[in-house]
Amino acid sequence: MSDTRSADYAATLLRVSLGGLLLAHAALKVFVFTVPGTVAFFQSIGYPGAFAYLVIAAEALGGIALVLGLWTRWVALALVPILIGATIQHLPNGWLFTGKGGGWEFPAFWTVTLLVQALLGDGAWALRWSQPAPQARPALG
Repeated sequence: MSDTRSADYAATLLRVSLGGLLLAHAALKVFVFTVPGTVAFFQSIGYPGAFAYLVIAAEALGGIALVLGLWTRWVALALVPILIGATIQHLPNGWLFTGKGGGWEFPAFWTVTLLVQALLGDGAWALRWSQPAPQARPALG
């Protein structure tokens, strides 16, 4: 049985963690790989270079929205295709992300956590609730 008393806090922890990771990945693409380097990488793996700009923007804006708790369900769902694309790109590298070129397990897990976040919703301390707060259920018995 789930402990519904802590579910909102669990959703918040997941939401803020996902948002922070997305912001870190956007910063990695901008400050370490550079935007032109990210564009060149996307082109080298067969994606249009313009996708690099879209991914950087989605990671940055999506990360901010998740940290703040803005439109959590929709943002999480909107980010899923990006992580599916990353998973597909990493498939040839094998399972473990520590392998050369990074494996597919990290982006696949990240995809699942975004889906879990979409199912859970905002959690506590969100600036905007995507759904009404759960109502207390009367005790049976």
